[in-house]
Amino acid sequence: MLPAISQPETPPASDSPGWRKAAGSPSLPEVHRSVTVPKEYGFWRKALAFAGPGYLVAVGYMDPGNWATDLAGGSKFGYTLLSVILLSNLMAILLQSLCARLGIVTGRDLAQACRDHYPAPVSFGLWILCEIAICACDLAEVIGSAIALNLLFHIPLIWGVCITSLDVLAVLYLQNKGFRYIEALVITLIVLIGGCFAMEIVFSRPDMRAVLGGFVPRLEIIRNPEMLYIAIGILGATVMPHNLYLHSSIVQTRKYEQTSEGKAEAIKFATLDSTVALMFALFINAAILIVAAATFHTRGQTEVAEIQEAYKLLSPTLGASLASVAFAIALLASGQNSTLTGTLAGQIVMEGFLNIRLRPWLRRLITRLIAIVPAVICTAMYGESGTTRLLILSQVVLSLQLSFAVIPLILFTSSRKKMGEFTNAMWVQILAWITASIIVILNVKYLLDFFGITAWLTR
Repeated sequence: MLPAISQPETPPASDSPGWRKAAGSPSLPEVHRSVTVPKEYGFWRKALAFAGPGYLVAVGYMDPGNWATDLAGGSKFGYTLLSVILLSNLMAILLQSLCARLGIVTGRDLAQACRDHYPAPVSFGLWILCEIAICACDLAEVIGSAIALNLLFHIPLIWGVCITSLDVLAVLYLQNKGFRYIEALVITLIVLIGGCFAMEIVFSRPDMRAVLGGFVPRLEIIRNPEMLYIAIGILGATVMPHNLYLHSSIVQTRKYEQTSEGKAEAIKFATLDSTVALMFALFINAAILIVAAATFHTRGQTEVAEIQEAYKLLSPTLGASLASVAFAIALLASGQNSTLTGTLAGQIVMEGFLNIRLRPWLRRLITRLIAIVPAVICTAMYGESGTTRLLILSQVVLSLQLSFAVIPLILFTSSRKKMGEFTNAMWVQILAWITASIIVILNVKYLLDFFGITAWLTR
């Protein structure tokens, strides 16, 4: 049974002397603390009560941007880049746990925390960077959904992009019914995606020994610029900047005890929720790459990077008529799921950084237009032939922006002034900074290769 849904409360967020500004209104005020978690619940019922936000976060780790990068990586390099997917997922589990900790302890989402800590010009700059990331993310999600509609129903891409923008109406309707309804829809679509890819793995019959070997990291990934480009795309597609803002907000939809014990329990169950959800994302991401490697790379078709091409080749190559249909259905579910959570993330970022309070429908319409207008323009300009390049490029943009969300998150959750007794343990801080360093180093290496500086220096 789902826990009861109560009317949302909007108490001020908690304050501590470590913040430059006092806390303002809570994040997502219309659903803040709206899902009750009765104190008398046992472990499993509390785990169920806290389950949900992690799956909204996990959606961003299996969006259509992942499909483009995973298809390109699997068809061109076989199972080699599975290690990047695994590493990215482990990074995601760590970073999302820090997001939950920040939101639960401080009562601030990451955007609000940046606004309350940094001077206004810095906060504004971080907001601009985050909006660019959301536009890049939405570009992938909207184009992915439009491609799926085109493959299944032959709807032109430009109309498909416009149709996907209607998700804002679904968010408004479901959020008025209760936040648990949004979570239920998202989880249902995740199960659908997982079922479709379980079928694809059965159809493609991969070499399991080679699959296991692909999870072992190799230096070749860093040395090969083409492989590194796709690896950074996978990293950008897996560890999503906007998810860090989203998770730190939606964990506050739970009505837990505002005591040290209550917050500690909320952190434990929120971390369990996001970890389990992200394991589903790991399965789906790995499944996309495995299917591409088993279907195309092993047959010498190493240049299959476009989603449309993969759709056309799957059924005849595997000899299973359902393979292409399942692929397209999973893509549509993935794209629509991602746009739902992307709309929420856009609202959280705009409200958190700018402290703008508007009517819910107007707020979501503005944040949706900011994201969808670039997608419409790009689709109109490049059409079907350029969609895959746009998808992969969007993920690289996300990866390049990631540092600007990750570093403040680690700084805030490692500050005793801000977090008190819930400050990150030293081993967590070490792992978090190693994660941030890997992200920064890979991005710098990519930029040097992209502009030819590495080749110039090694002459």
